[in-house]
Amino acid sequence: MALLQIAEPGQSTAPHQHRLAAGIDLGTTNSLVASVRSGSPVILRDEQDRAILPSVVYYGADEVLTGHEALAKHADKTIATENTIVSVKRFIGRTIADVQKNFSNLPYRMSETDNGVPVFHTAAGDRNAVEVSADILRTLAARAEASLGGELTGVVITVPAYFDDAQRQSTKDAAQLAGLKVLRLLNEPTAAAVAYGLDSGQEGLIAVYDLGGGTFDISILRLQGGVFEVLATGGDSALGGDDFDQLIVNWLKQEWQLPDSVDARTERDLVNAAKAAKEQLTDVNCVVARRSTPGGAAVNAESNSDIEPGGAAVNLESNSDIEPGGAAVNAEFTSDIEPGGAAVNAEFTIEAHDESTLDPRRETPGYAVLTREKLNELIEPLVRRTLSACRRALKDADVSADEIIDVVMVGGSTRVPRVREAVGEFFARQPLTSIDPDQVVAIGAAIQADILAGNKPDSDMLLLDVIPLSLGLETMGGLVEKVISRNTTIPVAKAQEFTTFKDGQTAMMIHVVQGERELVDDCRSLARFVLTDIPPMAAGAAHIRVTFQVDADGLLSVTAMEKSSGVTASVQVKPSYGLGDDDITKMIQSSMTNAKEDMAARMLREQQVEADRVLEALSSALAVDGELLNDDERSVLDDAMDALRIARNGTDADAIEKAIEAVDKASDEFAARRMDASISKALSGKKAEEL
Repeated sequence: MALLQIAEPGQSTAPHQHRLAAGIDLGTTNSLVASVRSGSPVILRDEQDRAILPSVVYYGADEVLTGHEALAKHADKTIATENTIVSVKRFIGRTIADVQKNFSNLPYRMSETDNGVPVFHTAAGDRNAVEVSADILRTLAARAEASLGGELTGVVITVPAYFDDAQRQSTKDAAQLAGLKVLRLLNEPTAAAVAYGLDSGQEGLIAVYDLGGGTFDISILRLQGGVFEVLATGGDSALGGDDFDQLIVNWLKQEWQLPDSVDARTERDLVNAAKAAKEQLTDVNCVVARRSTPGGAAVNAESNSDIEPGGAAVNLESNSDIEPGGAAVNAEFTSDIEPGGAAVNAEFTIEAHDESTLDPRRETPGYAVLTREKLNELIEPLVRRTLSACRRALKDADVSADEIIDVVMVGGSTRVPRVREAVGEFFARQPLTSIDPDQVVAIGAAIQADILAGNKPDSDMLLLDVIPLSLGLETMGGLVEKVISRNTTIPVAKAQEFTTFKDGQTAMMIHVVQGERELVDDCRSLARFVLTDIPPMAAGAAHIRVTFQVDADGLLSVTAMEKSSGVTASVQVKPSYGLGDDDITKMIQSSMTNAKEDMAARMLREQQVEADRVLEALSSALAVDGELLNDDERSVLDDAMDALRIARNGTDADAIEKAIEAVDKASDEFAARRMDASISKALSGKKAEEL
């Protein structure tokens, strides 16, 4: 019998109706939007044919600008830097304490709300990270709808694999504020695997190395039978190309004997110069940085005698009025500079050269020569940090580097030659770079959005992500019982049964935690809730089923139910703020570093909890049936219990275990007599034929 599909008027599910959906790469430095057209994913461009939207928002007294227009304001030294918000992704889901701890020299006026959410004070009023992100998403959505010619059904937004619940929820909140329906949040490395998986059609283990402007992620994935499964993830939520830029800035300050702390405008100019130097060193062997004299005018092609013939003058303050032959760029887009060109602003000049063309005058004070070799030396510690994360991810996935068949490079920072070289050496193979590393994540998101919108059968691709840290709850003694282990594929639901500790217990506190350590004190607390109205029963008689459910976006809900009565309580975990910089990595590292000590501490706690249970049960039994023992027997049992109490307060798990065994032996006869008395009572007054 055929089945009919029924839909509301205007909601036809006819197969010819293509639903408009988009994939959004909401990046730290730049953002993109893509969609599937005629079966192929394409990057959607703006009216000026630009693919990338700088993740920058300017808040003026009477206007709000995003992208390139906001970036122009950022480069304008007559405008207060505090009104232009850049790299807002680093702030989303964080507290003001996180921000102040991990990011120095921020050119913003900031405060916090009652729950610790950072607020930017701008000429347009106060804005938080969710609102700033919403303005970027709103611009991307408008571009998509203008390009596609209709309203979007929904979007897939990518996030770093290391984003925790708070950061993911804040991203969804930003999308909702922008008027978008989120079909799914997708890990950025997973999105890249989607793009390459469809193009290559191969199977095996793939490493996705994602080094963007502000974050680093490494994922180990298995591609098999059309299924993408993330085996392990790792990375660093505060490491990216921006950190490369800062190292160059610090080097320039040393070369020019500038103080570590400079005014916001000078810091901005230094960062712009550093970006230009880094990106030019992708194509040339050497750049020369020149510090202009105070009050000096901006250099241009006509007046700068130091520019080699044929060089291009690039003004970082403006992208207009440049003569033909010059390259108009801004601080975020200097890849268009040809070798021999110069990136110029009122303070600093960057000139790209082959080392053989260097003029000896450039060794004089005021000039700083940055070679590719020196850049490699500066960034080597950060590159090694990324490789350490790769080792941990391989260990988590229980695979070796030589089992990886391909390495996918994602993020603009992977264009740095030393990064590609180091990754190739680590995995002993040439990394894949056939898809633009700036666009591959958006392309993968667009493919997934097209599927989730209903334009392709779900069977075309099964996408499986994992949770980055184990989820569990607190049990007696402050121990952690892991319900869902780290790197478990999501969406997932798992349940475990627990019971009461005391007779007549009518309530139970459920404490949800996150982390890899054995004790609650060493893990992150996510939520607490209370299950009440448990029917009074003997200790251990109640059965409480606790279910952990993680949805496709990595958001957690926990439900507790007492099985005999059906009473339930639940909580959806939406923390008000996220983990600080490197917290997740540190939690994983600490679990490995302290594994031996943690296990010893757990064994001690378990024995202490068992001792408490034995003492509690025996004390209750003696209060009811103590007359079953004579004085000598009672004295022996009391002595054994006292010895257990002393051992329980010590730190020797083996001693506690032996003391428990001694109590069990001393109470064997008492337990037998209680059983006999209970049976006699049950049979009292009954005839044989009634049994």
